[in-house]
Amino acid sequence: MSTEWNAGYVTDVNYTFGYYGELNPLRCRLPLLLVGRHAPKIENACELGFGQGLSVSIHAAAQPGINWYGTDFNPSQAAFASEMVRLSGAEAKLYDEAFADFCARPDLPDFDFIGLHGIWTWISDANRAVLVDFIRRKLRPGGVLYISYNTLPGWSGSAPIRHLMKRHADVMGAPGQGIIGQTDAALNFIDQFVALDPLYSKTNPAAVERLKQVRNQDRKYLAHEYMNRDWHPMYFADLENWLSDAKVGFAGSAHSLDNLQEVNLTPQQAEFIRNIPDVSLRETIRDYCVNQQFRRDYWIRGVRNLVGHEQVAALREERIVLTSAREDLPTKVRGVLGEASLIDTIYGPIFELLLDHKPHTIEEIEAHVALRGVNFAQLMSALTILFGLNALSPAAPGQDISKAKTRTNAFNKAIARRSLAAGDIGVLASPVTGGGISASRFQQLFWLSKQSGGKTPADWAQFAWSVLQAQGQAIIKDGVALQGDANLTELRAQADAWNSKALPVWSALGV
Repeated sequence: MSTEWNAGYVTDVNYTFGYYGELNPLRCRLPLLLVGRHAPKIENACELGFGQGLSVSIHAAAQPGINWYGTDFNPSQAAFASEMVRLSGAEAKLYDEAFADFCARPDLPDFDFIGLHGIWTWISDANRAVLVDFIRRKLRPGGVLYISYNTLPGWSGSAPIRHLMKRHADVMGAPGQGIIGQTDAALNFIDQFVALDPLYSKTNPAAVERLKQVRNQDRKYLAHEYMNRDWHPMYFADLENWLSDAKVGFAGSAHSLDNLQEVNLTPQQAEFIRNIPDVSLRETIRDYCVNQQFRRDYWIRGVRNLVGHEQVAALREERIVLTSAREDLPTKVRGVLGEASLIDTIYGPIFELLLDHKPHTIEEIEAHVALRGVNFAQLMSALTILFGLNALSPAAPGQDISKAKTRTNAFNKAIARRSLAAGDIGVLASPVTGGGISASRFQQLFWLSKQSGGKTPADWAQFAWSVLQAQGQAIIKDGVALQGDANLTELRAQADAWNSKALPVWSALGV
């Protein structure tokens, strides 16, 4: 593995094809407005360390009003992202440059949105300094920074497990093993060690339980998560200290369920936190209360608080769309302390309007639910939860939807054609949400068949089965490979379900 250009980062295997909605600039408006922060208009956006680039290529295709830039130092990943952008007919300037080179480019505009997902924890202090300087120079006043990172104290107990994995790979791993082989060997070694019942295991039972969960995770993901040279979880205050030179202030969590105190904090904890005047200490204490392992946050260069009437007026203008089928509507929300049921007298009227799966302004929803006795505060609480549960999404402006649809359709065809051979990408692009929607391999094959003239679920299932047969593949159900026509029977059942549940939603979302 070369050490000249990878800076200690795993490059033996490419990163997984993950889609991260928090990197969608359109999505940042609602959580910011819900906590009373001004949300800027976004014209120029940048993603640093975009991995396979699935997120940035979806956003470039689905958001014609935003100019996208980005870099990932792995050339094969940058090539894939650039190809997806080209096939969609969108434009985005994506590079395979190291942070130091990209951030020094003289041809970059000032940005309204900069996103870093899964980067900060896994880079050196020198690269962090480069990024902070870039944010300081290139994020416009009022611009949004999205950043995610592994957090303390949540990682305190499990960090020694990661150290053992990396240390074993460094001193015992054979070069010919490759990083996947080294990861498996390290896990086997730690299993043997934990079986000796060391005092560490007795005092950190949660870490041992986490090790069991880790064993079932994708090996490519584990290699990138655990086996890089640099791996530095940090406290909120440490990140705040780093970002202070960039002149950004904490605006709020990108994961709106973090703001739901009822299922995350006891009443005593919530009261204790409310009485802390310092924002940094409040966030730190909250992380201790929930044993936070991963933070997803928005920071703003010049945080502007909205006064009451400004916040309400801005919220009423927001357009949202329901992204869940009727059968999949949530009935409960889960937090650190347990779960709570969603009150039907509040959520029923909201679903009643939104089940047409068309974009509605919050003002329209407010008027509708008011007739059922639901007030504005109850509506905002419900929307916060539904947004956090990914049951709804902000909707793009109407003119942007029509511009984006040609591009997202081309993008989706390219992704769906890939599903003819592989099932490693589970998302398609929506011009309505400006982002991605979940789509399994078989759902993509059904969609591809429909696009090619297949008229019924039976046609779509037969098409998918012909693809599997040609590759000598079978469906795995309940851990067992199906035999012969049992595959077609299963595909017909899945096609029927997709036709009745998912397809109407996909059509409404412009897919």
